[in-house]
Amino acid sequence: MGILEKISEIEKEIARTQKNKATEYHLGLLKAKLAKYRAQLLEPSKSASSKGEGFDVMKSGDARVALIGFPSVGKSTFLSLMTSTASEAASYEFTTLTCIPGVIEYKGANIQLLDLPGIIEGAAQGKGRGRQVIAVARTADVVIMMLDATKGEVQRSLLEKELESVGIRLNKHKPNIYFKPKKGGGISFNSTVTLTQCSEKLVQLILPSEIFNAEVLFREDCSPDEFIDVIVGNRVYMPCLYVYNKIDQISMEEVDRLARKPNSVVISCGMKLNLDYLLEMLWEYLALTCIYTKKRGQRPDFTDAIILRKGASVEHVCHRIHRSLASQFKYALVWGTSTKYSPQRVGLTHTMEHEDVIQIVKK
Repeated sequence: MGILEKISEIEKEIARTQKNKATEYHLGLLKAKLAKYRAQLLEPSKSASSKGEGFDVMKSGDARVALIGFPSVGKSTFLSLMTSTASEAASYEFTTLTCIPGVIEYKGANIQLLDLPGIIEGAAQGKGRGRQVIAVARTADVVIMMLDATKGEVQRSLLEKELESVGIRLNKHKPNIYFKPKKGGGISFNSTVTLTQCSEKLVQLILPSEIFNAEVLFREDCSPDEFIDVIVGNRVYMPCLYVYNKIDQISMEEVDRLARKPNSVVISCGMKLNLDYLLEMLWEYLALTCIYTKKRGQRPDFTDAIILRKGASVEHVCHRIHRSLASQFKYALVWGTSTKYSPQRVGLTHTMEHEDVIQIVKK
């Protein structure tokens, strides 16, 4: 019996089982088994040689955005509009067969945009080129899920299910659970909050058979599924922007309904509608900041910005300029919104904000 058959058997069993107090332990056990088999399925097979040409794209630019969606929702058209890359676009499915990178230049940052081939149902089982598509999507900072506005919610729920099954969690935060296997001492279970979905017995059932000693501390009320995510440990939590394309083919009421959904943007690539708002949203989701540098006695250089993540400190700026700069650092002068007055003399731990200007003074 192969892994795929085992997975489908367990899924059928979960669907058949009624959810109540008496069956929660049985369901917890099944979900843990399912997570284990899915993790095995995603491990690259030993026999597969270099068949996946065109997928290992080198990471470049300041951030990486993966564009995923079903075939023929307008991913390639979007890439061609946003970047100077021409991704082959045609009105038939599976036009794009490899991963095509492009670069969006926005607010001084270079954002790498990856046009991935259309994900079909069953990509998690390795159908189509699903497994490679998903492997590239896991390395991105933000996922843009392209959806066809005319097809409604079907595509969105199918894609979410596919990504969920391969360990990509969209718009969720990491469960606040401390889990650490130990050498001895059995399983110690604690929680700082009242647990309504998990109990100590269920936690012991879910733990893999090879773990006899571990420390488990729940800092928030989590479900068994979230606890399984913590044990498996290869989950990726990333922000996702749902982009509904082809809004020129649906009614105004429907456009209004889609636009009001959380994390959603409506656009039309054919008529070039609302693309600038999408870029603004993408910038917000990437949480990037531009920092400008200034030499002593000269005006700031606004042509060449240093792009860092939100919450970056002066030390990060030093490392970005040169790796030995932090060791020679004396103090920095900062102009901008992160200071009480301009210029303010700051140390290495000062947190920078968007469009601040910095002058570094060495020892």
